[in-house]
Amino acid sequence: MLIVGLTGGIASGKTTVANMFKNEGAYIIDVDKISREVVEPGKLGWQEVIKTFGEEILNRDKTINRKKLGDIVFSDGEKRRILEKIIHPKIYSEKQKLINQIKEKDKEAIIIIDIPLLIEANQQKTVDKVILVYVSPQTQIERLIKRDGFNLEEAKKRIFAQMPIESKKKYADYIINNEAPLEMVRKEVKSIFQALKIEVKKAPRNL
Repeated sequence: MLIVGLTGGIASGKTTVANMFKNEGAYIIDVDKISREVVEPGKLGWQEVIKTFGEEILNRDKTINRKKLGDIVFSDGEKRRILEKIIHPKIYSEKQKLINQIKEKDKEAIIIIDIPLLIEANQQKTVDKVILVYVSPQTQIERLIKRDGFNLEEAKKRIFAQMPIESKKKYADYIINNEAPLEMVRKEVKSIFQALKIEVKKAPRNL
C-alpha cells in the first residue's frame, strides 16, 4: 500500500486532478468531504461547532452555513485554530478508518488523500509521497471569485490564511501545473501514477 497526499492551495483544482487519479485506478479519500460529514446536523462535531460559534451560522435546515463560518474563522486566526481543534481529530479518525478498509481488500492499493492543509497541519510525514497541484495566486483569486462568488477581499483573505503555494513546492515529490491544458495535466497524472505503481511494488510494508 502507498499513501499519497494530494495538496495545493484553495481553488487549485485538486478535485479535478484527484478524479484523474481515480480514473487511473487510485483510491481517493476526500478530506474536505469528510470535514463536511463530521459536522452534519446532530453529530458531535456539529454540536461542538454550534456551541462554540453560535446558532447564527446555521441554515434553516440546521446545516452549517460554510460561508458564514468561513467568514468568521478566516478573519480570526485564533477562532480558526479552535475550529480545527474540534474537527481535525474527527477527520483523522474517519480517514484512518477508510485507509484500513482499503488496505484490507487491496494490499497494493495506491491511496490518494485529497487534503488541502496537508503541509499547514505538518502532516506531510504521515504520507509516503506528496503531490502538489500548482496554480498561481492570481489564478486562485480569479477562480474563487468566479466559482464561489467572493469579492476580491474575501478571496485574498482565504488565500492568505493558507501557506503560500510557492512555499509548498519544497515539500512536494511531484508538482502538477494545473494551469496547463487539460490534456497535459492528464498526461502528467498518468506519468506520476505509473511511478507510484513502481513505488508500491517495492514498498517495505508490502513484504
